[in-house]
Amino acid sequence: MDTRTVAFYTLGCKLNFSETSALGRQFEERGFQKVAFEQGADIYVINTCSVTDHADRKCRKVVQQALKHNPEAYVTIVGCYAQLKPQEIAQIPGVHAVLGAAEKFRLAEILDETAYHKPAAGQPGQVFASPISEAVEFHDAHSFGDRTRTFLKVQDGCDYSCSFCTIPLARGKSRSGSVQSVVERVQKLAETGVKEIVLTGVNLGDFGLQGEDRLRLETFTDLVHALDAVEGIQRFRISSCEPNLLTDDIIRTVAQSKRFMPHFHIPLQSGSNKILGLMRRRYRRELYSDRVALIKELMPHASIGVDVIVGFPGETEADFIETYQFLNGLPVSYLHVFPYSERENTLAPTLPGRVQDRIRHERTTQLRSLSEKKKRYFYEQHVGTETEVLFEDDLGPDGRIEGYTPNYIRVAAKYDPLLVGELKKLRLVEANAAGLMEVEESELPVFHH
Repeated sequence: MDTRTVAFYTLGCKLNFSETSALGRQFEERGFQKVAFEQGADIYVINTCSVTDHADRKCRKVVQQALKHNPEAYVTIVGCYAQLKPQEIAQIPGVHAVLGAAEKFRLAEILDETAYHKPAAGQPGQVFASPISEAVEFHDAHSFGDRTRTFLKVQDGCDYSCSFCTIPLARGKSRSGSVQSVVERVQKLAETGVKEIVLTGVNLGDFGLQGEDRLRLETFTDLVHALDAVEGIQRFRISSCEPNLLTDDIIRTVAQSKRFMPHFHIPLQSGSNKILGLMRRRYRRELYSDRVALIKELMPHASIGVDVIVGFPGETEADFIETYQFLNGLPVSYLHVFPYSERENTLAPTLPGRVQDRIRHERTTQLRSLSEKKKRYFYEQHVGTETEVLFEDDLGPDGRIEGYTPNYIRVAAKYDPLLVGELKKLRLVEANAAGLMEVEESELPVFHH
């Protein structure tokens, strides 16, 4: 019998990418061959997201594309959107199975048990989805095979109840493995030659709730200290950490560390305390600016990324200007800006003061323009400095090789296969029109085609 093939498509965050990789390994262990999406696989697994907008439309489109490549394919949907709307997704033509959060890590096993049985024409797909309260186990995952950088999942779920967010409904309560289990996984990854590990989770700073009773046995600070002592990995990054959980101790550890990069991503969501209250965030802007000030005091060259939501219910023009001015005055490096979008079963849509879509769009554009200015200013501050660049294996649109400095400046250089996965000390020359940093080419090896 020919080897059966499986292809994956991932929507959403880095955490989803690491989980897709883990699912891929399950299929490979069962003798499947992983192929590119457009190769017409026997089985398609689509890992969905509920945070980005138009989840339904994106899901339908990917299903249609999969069936275009192989009309006989068996199509499975997993991920956050699958937990929130399983019955709805099962109605999409061409979907054969939908798995919720508690079931997705048994995907290959469940499909084996059902013998990849397709519903009759016109019938909805099979749904395997328990209530989210049953998603209590922590399943580790990491992305692998596509780059020098690996995304390592160390935490899942969230106990917070921000008024705009469906993640607790899609992923369940906060839970994680132990520091020891993460250290062992990192040591194994080091043996495979991975150079950089990005720690990911839903609420990463809440690491440490373990076991069925979810007792707080350890903290994220414990994890950072332990990983800092692991040999063999040259770079660690913290993907995103809530400001109220980013302790002085974590910041000081990163500042003194050779392995943890001076790069933080700290969600703000709004620079207005009134809006932060309506969002049910667990801090106010004063705490946020304290965090940024300490990072910059200890690591003046550190990169700081910020998540912001604009057009939240009740956000007046004055509130938005307050956010704009707050961000403008902060020494941060770039912004991820999201126009607010309504989510079912959250508190926010019931709040008064709905902001028109047109205004949401205008505010998003203004903050994205501020982000570009911030990023260019940050890059220009580093022109003339020497720093280590870790080059990746994916080429930029112009056929050049790209990589990152420790503080997350994206660098472009002429392609050389010997640079892939290598750390090179280079001088930064100028930020180009495409927003990439150019390096001193004379310091690179000469490569003749």
